[in-house]
Amino acid sequence: MAYWGFPKYVSVADKKAKAAKKLKQLKKKIPDIKPVILETNTLARTWWGKSWNKNLERYADYENRIERGRSYVRHGAVLDLKIHSGKVRALVMGSGSQPYEVLISIDAIKKKQWKELQKQCEGQLKSLQDLLAGKFPKGLGEIFFNEKTGLFPSPKNISFDCSCPDWASMCKHVAAVLYGVGARLDEDPSLFFKLRGVNTEDLLAGAIEDTAGKLLEKSKKKGANVIDDADLSDIFGIDMDMTPDFGKKKKTAPAAAAVATPKQKKKAVASTPTRKQSNQKKSGNATAHVAELITASTTGMNIDQLAEKTGYVRTKLYGIVQRLKKKGIIKNTSYGVYEKS
Repeated sequence: MAYWGFPKYVSVADKKAKAAKKLKQLKKKIPDIKPVILETNTLARTWWGKSWNKNLERYADYENRIERGRSYVRHGAVLDLKIHSGKVRALVMGSGSQPYEVLISIDAIKKKQWKELQKQCEGQLKSLQDLLAGKFPKGLGEIFFNEKTGLFPSPKNISFDCSCPDWASMCKHVAAVLYGVGARLDEDPSLFFKLRGVNTEDLLAGAIEDTAGKLLEKSKKKGANVIDDADLSDIFGIDMDMTPDFGKKKKTAPAAAAVATPKQKKKAVASTPTRKQSNQKKSGNATAHVAELITASTTGMNIDQLAEKTGYVRTKLYGIVQRLKKKGIIKNTSYGVYEKS
């Protein structure tokens, strides 16, 4: 019951119990439900989560209103929060019997701004793991967090809607979801780039090319490409292929006898490639494909053109062109453009 126009006081314990009860009910209807559950009262722990929250709090438009959502996140009121490209959808438990639906839309980073950020990242990022873990030079962090040219959205890039009857331009349910995003980025920082509509591979391009070259330079043993590919896969979380030897000609198979002798049959069985051997043979196809495209081009090709022609991700292509350059099959005519040596 409310007194003198004020709502009845509800303790934090009661709010948590109400949210937990509703979450249990929703799990039966929504199997993939993803609640925001904080391990402690700390709203964010990682560089990406903390920076997300700090970015929201530094704007006068949000500074006072966003605090309304902190307690909601802490007592588990954000029952479901999913991040998509340019959108955040959530269910937040309020004073009613049913959770409110919240939709937050965020503009993608403009192409010109993204290109500039790529240039500023050249030579400063070592791996995808370091990027997502926030392990990069302080100067790069300042570039990312820059109010006008950085990665984080300003109020003009954010729009939101909530099904609650609150007349405020930013209700506590929306504020709770905005803080919930910070908590979600603690779990998976890559969602930040998905939300902003950009690809982490673009920022890592220089690091991948540089690392691939160093790994190939380091090893001189025959079959060293296999070792390098394993290293690259560990560093960047990508699948690399083996480089075929373009200098060797394929051996033609001898003509088959009309009737094979028992000795010939035994030899044929022994020479039949296993599934593993067949997979290893196929692994060179990507490199051969890229080599053919570049050597056939009269004007040279860049990574974007190769990605469009082959369908391979840029991280894989950077590894391939480095190995082809090492073998002397292709060369750089200008930065990022490759042609036949």
